[in-house]
Amino acid sequence: MIPGSFEYVRPTSVEEAIAALVEHGDDAKVLAGGHSLLPLMKLRLAMPAVLIDISRIPGLSYVRVDGDEVAIGAGTRHHELEKDAVAAAEVPILPYVASQVGDPQVRHRGTIGGTVAHSDPASDLPTALLALGGTVVVQGPNGRRSIPLTDFWLGFFETALAEDELIVEIRVPRTGSAGWAYEKFTRRANDWPIVAAAAVGSRGGGAGGPLRVALANMAGAVVRATATEEALARGASIEEAAALADQGTSPGADMHADQEYRRHLARLLTRRALEKAAGAPAAAA
Repeated sequence: MIPGSFEYVRPTSVEEAIAALVEHGDDAKVLAGGHSLLPLMKLRLAMPAVLIDISRIPGLSYVRVDGDEVAIGAGTRHHELEKDAVAAAEVPILPYVASQVGDPQVRHRGTIGGTVAHSDPASDLPTALLALGGTVVVQGPNGRRSIPLTDFWLGFFETALAEDELIVEIRVPRTGSAGWAYEKFTRRANDWPIVAAAAVGSRGGGAGGPLRVALANMAGAVVRATATEEALARGASIEEAAALADQGTSPGADMHADQEYRRHLARLLTRRALEKAAGAPAAAA
């Protein structure tokens, strides 16, 4: 399949990219790794008049400690995050989850900024970032602003990013030795998760903060399992808290799973993730 015709722009700086966004408005789309946008273009589900390629802008790929947070450049590719020593020491859930994304070809092209901007509810890294309590730093013609991920994803393929803004950085708290786990259920190893659960933190609220849980493919965007988090804060057992994981969610139904099966998976995978994060022996399914 062949995409529609478009104008191709390759800026050399973030400022040039933003100027192009301002000039072309909603006729433009940003291209980073391309694994989300290009398939949509080939299917003619997305037909931008202008394609702004930011993949060669210098300075957008990095992982570094900044105070109590880890800052990750929007252009950082999944395989770079997977192999990064700083990420492994400070937020170990991210390298692990990055290693679970697609296959090596996808991980060598896809970027963390791209997967955050795409707002697919079945995405691996956004699920982990939400469990970490991350923040998105965006830049537009009026400067930079920070948006908590809890406010950034508005729905399926919908975000709080303005037409003239670009994601430049993702920031997450340093978790160090805090517990963490990521559990997902797929038909094949490199598929999108039918459901996934990420858990980060500790029950005592020490390193990494209180236990936070995020779910993939249980609503129009990745979501926090707030009923589970609140139950844990009240002192409920992991089994009791995990049984509430699907409360407040709105899973869809498709050829892979109906709504009730997704709810079952959310409860099961949340229990497994919490048990691993807490260092408890995992229970049988």
